[in-house]
Amino acid sequence: MAAPRVFRPAARLLSSRLASTPLRPAFTQTACAPSILRARGYASESGTKEVTVRDALNEALAEELESNQKTFILGEEVAQYNGAYKVTRGLLDRFGPKRVIDTPITEAGFCGIAVGAALAGLHPICEFMTFNFAMQAIDQIINSAAKTHYMSGGIQPCNVTFRGPNGFAAGVAAQHSQDYSAWYGSIPGLKVVSPWSSEDAKGLLKAAIRDPNPVVVLENELMYGQAFPMSEASQKSDFVLPIGKAKIERPGKDLTIVSVSRCVGQSLTAAQELKSKYGVEAEVINLRSIKPLDVETIIASLKKTGRLMVVESGYPMYGVSSEIMALSMEYGFDYLTAPAARVTGAEVPTPYALGLENMSFPQEDTIVGQAAKVLRL
Repeated sequence: MAAPRVFRPAARLLSSRLASTPLRPAFTQTACAPSILRARGYASESGTKEVTVRDALNEALAEELESNQKTFILGEEVAQYNGAYKVTRGLLDRFGPKRVIDTPITEAGFCGIAVGAALAGLHPICEFMTFNFAMQAIDQIINSAAKTHYMSGGIQPCNVTFRGPNGFAAGVAAQHSQDYSAWYGSIPGLKVVSPWSSEDAKGLLKAAIRDPNPVVVLENELMYGQAFPMSEASQKSDFVLPIGKAKIERPGKDLTIVSVSRCVGQSLTAAQELKSKYGVEAEVINLRSIKPLDVETIIASLKKTGRLMVVESGYPMYGVSSEIMALSMEYGFDYLTAPAARVTGAEVPTPYALGLENMSFPQEDTIVGQAAKVLRL
């Protein structure tokens, strides 16, 4: 008997990709490559400026450290090395070793210190070099940070921010490519956000640091060096995005594509191809927030388009896409004119080999092909 379809996302790509060149080139730059350290450009006449995701995060951290003396950063290589991905570049020189603290390679230890500091009234920012390493500290995040406010009867807040790269990067294989969106999104007491653009990165990180509850900020390593236009408003120190509110990145009327993190950009590229190839106007929703989830925006879009597709790089089983599709059945079934679909990572530990890795995660042609099936084109 054939395996269930949900277990075979990579198999559907095999025939079309064996002889093709990789769609995503090998990631060869180091964390401190010159391109990463390039200066920001000047603002345009409208005030818009191109800023990398890395610099947007750095700006958010600097502004929050400046405005709140209770805030500090700790983690591996965040201080003297300027961060493994240079997100904390320059902060040690500016704020000193009591506010930007290098820790030993002991995630359970320094995460526990961060949670304890939050329970004592400080506002720590705990950086994981990758969220794969946060597996060592998951007890601190869930049992200590997430549950204390409820278990104390609302008396004891825990203002702590956990941040770092999440999901796969390039050539880092199975133990360094896990996506924790669904893991942490399923835990009561945790808020979980995942930015795509530079404005997302700055606004969501600042909101996370100011939130009295523990917030997990799931960034993407492959996005750090990507530059996005930032409006004049988003460049100000008071710019904050609300947690729990999605953004419609591209309006449309024929198909709703819900996506998150790096897959938002891929979905926008796929939407443009759908327009040029089929004349389809796809609406692309950038979730921004995994939990709380902006169900209202998704259902409002589904009501308009009648068709739904979810794109994410996590596993298909029990994932973010599974939750969104279940909610669409619960709240938007009468609006659907076709079965909802999803494009996810493959049900397989992430391979090291580039070709196999490419087949294990959504690509633009995968999204276009699945959208064509939903639309019966």
